Amino acid sequence: MQVVLPPELEQLIQRQLAAGKYQSALEVITAGIHLLDQQDDIYQGRLPELQQDAQVGWEAAQRGELVEGPTAMAQIRENLRSRHASAE
Repeated sequence: MQVVLPPELEQLIQRQLAAGKYQSALEVITAGIHLLDQQDDIYQGRLPELQQDAQVGWEAAQRGELVEGPTAMAQIRENLRSRHASAE
């Protein structure tokens, strides 16, 4: 198989090679494909959980239990801070 990459992807590969992380363009491309495959596996594994979360959100919205965007983001940030602090 032959593939023609756009210039921005060629530059990305060259940066990875210049950083010494990989020995060839094929290694860079192979690593990227493996990451894509892993990401897909993670997403597929989480799909039922994400669907359930979406359903919970939809039901809350139907009951009028909505939170404004800035408030929701503040709550998410606080939850992340709490998780990070408890992990230490």
